[in-house]
Amino acid sequence: MTLRRIAVTGLGAVSALGGDVDATWQGARDGVSGLEQVFLDPGPHGPPGRTWLVGLVKGDTLSALEAALSRRVGASLDPFAMFSLKAAHEALSASGLLGDAALAKGAVVFGHGIGGLSTQEKAYERFFGMKMNKVHPLTVPRVMVSAPASAIAMEFGVKGPVFAVSSACSSSGHAIGQGAMLIQSGRAAVAVVGGGEALVTPADMLCWEGIQAASSTAIRPFSLNRDGMVIAEGAAAMVLEDWEHAQRRGATILAELSGFGMSSDAGHLTQPALDGAVSSMTQACELAGVLQDENILIGAHGTGTPLNDKNEAEAIRAVFGARAASHPLTATKSAHGHLIGATTALQAVIGIEALRAGLAPPILNFEAPDPDCAGLDLVLGKARPIDCRILLVNSFAFGGLNTSLVFKAA
Repeated sequence: MTLRRIAVTGLGAVSALGGDVDATWQGARDGVSGLEQVFLDPGPHGPPGRTWLVGLVKGDTLSALEAALSRRVGASLDPFAMFSLKAAHEALSASGLLGDAALAKGAVVFGHGIGGLSTQEKAYERFFGMKMNKVHPLTVPRVMVSAPASAIAMEFGVKGPVFAVSSACSSSGHAIGQGAMLIQSGRAAVAVVGGGEALVTPADMLCWEGIQAASSTAIRPFSLNRDGMVIAEGAAAMVLEDWEHAQRRGATILAELSGFGMSSDAGHLTQPALDGAVSSMTQACELAGVLQDENILIGAHGTGTPLNDKNEAEAIRAVFGARAASHPLTATKSAHGHLIGATTALQAVIGIEALRAGLAPPILNFEAPDPDCAGLDLVLGKARPIDCRILLVNSFAFGGLNTSLVFKAA
């Protein structure tokens, strides 16, 4: 069976590094950290406020979005949906598809780990803290995980398959893969895919602290002294198209999505398994026909947690053998933080920009080599010129849910 080729024709991003793709890519490329210590105050009905290391979106995203759309949208959207809509608008604008009739039969698939957490916490505060019998009337449509997909579909007139995917840190990876499958099956010629997240709230930060997953100092992927992730907010989007459809309309093709792997560890809720990561990467590389390629840029999951980085390093060595040391590896969560359900899409956007520029962004905060992570070609210090036409992006989520994506330079 010959599968339809999948073109990437538009990218969008909102992150702690900047409010669009250019600013996000430039920050990652230049080794800028978007993470900062922020005081979060839960208000009069919560415990005393605390300072947390987090990644907050830079700039006034709502004003920029409303100016771009020429109407108000903030009242109906939780921040995670607002970020998603902003990224989707940028991606569609870049693709040249805004207002195109093809969108009516297109698809939207977006991934999110949790959903409208800010709205939900405000509703709980009114109910439990203020003892009120009413919450905001838009609480349900703002909280629901499918809110961003619906907002994107309504804003741009997408009437084909529209749905949300929620699989923790692999959510947007699954969303990208599902969008590609819709195109390959002929259900759509165009798919707007990606993810968004807004989890930086006082209560949520306590949750991450409770499972001892968050660092209070820095995210140090693959470093000997790593001690956890840093939670961040934002969104990323890309426009996928049937390759022939993109060519017919004269679109600029930025990359080709040529491989998608997914697997389940079926093991532990928070401890990753080697065979799951190996399976996901192998599926993606075999489908793309790049398993033996000597020039692959690896966008690692790289959460900076002791177990994940060790497991991912071992999996990369298992998949590529001695050639693992010849593939430059970057881990941009060290710059923009962990966006949970949106991170795969954001790292894919940065990775595609890296292929186009011939530069691999550096891993930040590295202190010392870890023997458990040996045998990898870590990009450290500053951006490195690369001769790669292949990008592999990994995501390994809590619950043992794994995705890997392979893109080829156009």
